Amino acid sequence: MIEVQVLGKHFGGVEAVSNLSFTARDGAITGLLGSNGAGKTTTLRMICGVLRPQGGAVRVDGISPHPDRRRVQRKVGALLDHMGLYSRLTARENLNYFGQLHGIAPQRLKQRVDELISLLGLQPVADRRTAGFSQGERMKTALARGMIHSPNNLLLDEPTNGLDVPTVRSLRFFLQRVRDAGACVVFSSHVLEEVRALCDNVVIISKGRLIAEGSPGELCRQSSCASLEDAFVKLTGVAEVPAC
Repeated sequence: MIEVQVLGKHFGGVEAVSNLSFTARDGAITGLLGSNGAGKTTTLRMICGVLRPQGGAVRVDGISPHPDRRRVQRKVGALLDHMGLYSRLTARENLNYFGQLHGIAPQRLKQRVDELISLLGLQPVADRRTAGFSQGERMKTALARGMIHSPNNLLLDEPTNGLDVPTVRSLRFFLQRVRDAGACVVFSSHVLEEVRALCDNVVIISKGRLIAEGSPGELCRQSSCASLEDAFVKLTGVAEVPAC
């Protein structure tokens, strides 16, 4: 479980996150929904300990990333971008390397690598260097890297950017399986259909602040709107561009 309590972060005169609070439960997918620049990425980076908050607190399974960042990162799998892969190594070699960094025993590591390759459909490219991978192949390999140590909490920042429809569907099924196994999944997005299809709970953020929270259906009822898109526009006050 991930608890965010009155979290705050600014960069110079820019307030990126302000008094943000929400709880992401185990066995559920929580979506951070907001326009570009809403503070979603900054929030995820504070949760996993990459950034230090200037106000408030984060708890991951009851542990704060400050000062216990390493303990928290052992409990978290993070996909904050699709990079971080060694291009001269194969997908399998990348997973083995990161598994060794986590101190996973050799026999268990082999089992875990084979399991993730199968689960994410990486068999056709598992023994190819990642230098020539497509965006989807890189995303799947980076996701497997983040999951290699079997964390109970998964953080994903805009995971479907640049992916084709079959890869998006594959990722959706994977996240549902991870959730059904009892994990806490948090992902950021500005794609409303993606959030509607996946999320048990949605946290709407605008200019670093919590605007509303609830299931997609609850947000529609709160705003008296028929669709999540209409609810988002109404709740955030986003100015709509007139039709041509």
